[in-house]
Amino acid sequence: MRIYVAGPYTKPNPEKNTERAIFYGDWLKALGFSVYIPHLSHFWDKQIPHEFEFWMEHDFEWLEVCDAVFRFDGESSGADREVAWAKEHGLPVYYTITEIPRPLSK
Repeated sequence: MRIYVAGPYTKPNPEKNTERAIFYGDWLKALGFSVYIPHLSHFWDKQIPHEFEFWMEHDFEWLEVCDAVFRFDGESSGADREVAWAKEHGLPVYYTITEIPRPLSK
């Protein structure tokens, strides 16, 4: 299962939020999921900055190929838009790692 990690980026601190997203993504990967962490675009934007809507469009393209969304806590209008998109398109949204169905063993 491909899981999109959604959560705050800018508030209160982009670096700390990116670290949190990586932590959750690594945890999900250890459980057997394929993970997309949009927060890693932080490093791309540091090199070549883009407007907020550029990143939202980029994120929606990734959401199209994911099977579910994991939304971690924190205020975020962008993550809220990602969750709304996911629900609108029938993707399940999980708010705790324990509620995500585990992948079948290989």
